[in-house]
Amino acid sequence: MNKYQAHPTAVIDEGALIGEGCTIWHFCHISGGSSIGKGCTLGQNVYVAPKVNIGQRVKIQNNVSLFTGVIVEDDVFLGPSCVFTNILTPRSEVNRKDQFLKTTVKKGASIGANAVILCGNEIGRYAMVGAGSVVTKSIKDFELVAGNPAVHFGWVGRYGEKLQFDSDGWAECKKTGNRYFLSDGEVKEYISSKEKSVK
Repeated sequence: MNKYQAHPTAVIDEGALIGEGCTIWHFCHISGGSSIGKGCTLGQNVYVAPKVNIGQRVKIQNNVSLFTGVIVEDDVFLGPSCVFTNILTPRSEVNRKDQFLKTTVKKGASIGANAVILCGNEIGRYAMVGAGSVVTKSIKDFELVAGNPAVHFGWVGRYGEKLQFDSDGWAECKKTGNRYFLSDGEVKEYISSKEKSVK
């Protein structure tokens, strides 16, 4: 007996690995050779291609296609109709399946509705991509980007609140108490309960 829930219209190919507690909604297609971790939610019309790896507790909203080359780590949010590519120079008459580029969405990151992520880039831990953005380069941990092309708009904490750094480079999230230090364009997080850096 399956330990996940899938709507009858969902197509799940043989060889797909789906973790316990997942919910898969209408018209999804999960390809063989892909893997989905525990506790994920896939909204309507989500496509997961072969060799795609999805971590645990990931929320994928309606109309998202994850093509071969995409890696999604734990606790990621993918907004409705956001788009991933895996070839930089596609041509219908040229077979470039051996040239797929890897795109990694790291732990805790959020990608807004209708954003486009060009392949070969990395979305950093707990980064946030604004709705409708076009990402053409890698994004740092905790970075907030928006626009076409996406540009730097500041920094966000683990809770999703925008961070305000003081003159010494420190910021504190009022929701969690976690502290953040900005130095040389990089943000490090210090968990409030243990004051331990989680790089």
